[in-house]
Amino acid sequence: MTPTRIRTLLAAAAVCAVLAWLLLRIVYVSLPPLPWTGVPGLLVLALAETWSGRSLRGRLRGRGRPIPPIAVARMAALAKASSLAAALIGGLALGFFAYVAGSLSKTSYRSDAFAAGGTVLAATALVAAALYLEYGCRVPPSEDEPDAAP
Repeated sequence: MTPTRIRTLLAAAAVCAVLAWLLLRIVYVSLPPLPWTGVPGLLVLALAETWSGRSLRGRLRGRGRPIPPIAVARMAALAKASSLAAALIGGLALGFFAYVAGSLSKTSYRSDAFAAGGTVLAATALVAAALYLEYGCRVPPSEDEPDAAP
């Protein structure tokens, strides 16, 4: 499994933002208000992945109980999946924000802009936490390897 590339996440977010903006030009008037409830959910996931990344990294470096290799692989898969999902959600919210930003004088547009902006920020936090968790899953080089750093 290769590390997640930032440009892949940025490309996915950009594609989702453009598609959301184009779709909202057609159907925005028939949509209900954008819920803000995704923001706390994304933030809770970001906190959990940050805590897991810190704990996992310490355990891989010999502090605390050893961790089974399958658990590390599962955490790496979780990190990759959640970073891509957060990039997609953030891209959709960014497209939504770009669409409603032009009409902030209207109450419904303004409330949707706050919800979309909060979702973008929370999704960005989840991407950062997932990348940190993925980084924490890397096994440090051992001392007996010839190319180990001093």
